[in-house]
Amino acid sequence: MASPGKRQDGAADALALLRREHDRVRQLFLEFERVRGIEEEEEHVADLVDDICYELTLHAIVEEELFYPLLRAAGEDDDEMIDEAEVEHAGVRELVSQLETLYPGDEHFEATVAVLAEEVEHHMAREEGEIFEAARASGIDLAALARRIEARRRELDEDLDDSPPGAIDAMEPHEGMRLPPRAPD
Repeated sequence: MASPGKRQDGAADALALLRREHDRVRQLFLEFERVRGIEEEEEHVADLVDDICYELTLHAIVEEELFYPLLRAAGEDDDEMIDEAEVEHAGVRELVSQLETLYPGDEHFEATVAVLAEEVEHHMAREEGEIFEAARASGIDLAALARRIEARRRELDEDLDDSPPGAIDAMEPHEGMRLPPRAPD
């Protein structure tokens, strides 16, 4: 028998894939905490925040385009839970948008990252509990969803790599793109 989160052939299902993305974001926040406030590390801190914002943006897009609609369609009682998750995503997008204009050393930079980390951790913990449990119970084909998420993620990576830099619009979760690394003041 396959372990939870794995298909019989050993490939990850959608929930294992999303959990790995969560873990990647957690690791980036831990690295940020390790080097924040160290003047010689400001460029590294800026790169970490760019990576955090990029990962969160792509993750939110695949969840909102693929995972949440599928879960909504599969269950009658999941609408409120998914609505709350989408509102949490909107809050994250707003903080990401603010961080696109800040640089280490700026007023509110570290506070904004700290609030983002708290909101993201709350969201991921809730998602890994309630939402993933609902997805498992729903009968969704999690292996097929994983393939769709992987394909969409590759497409987004390519689109953002080929796009000119621009700000992530906090109100339009699927229209933004990552800014180039911040220059020091």
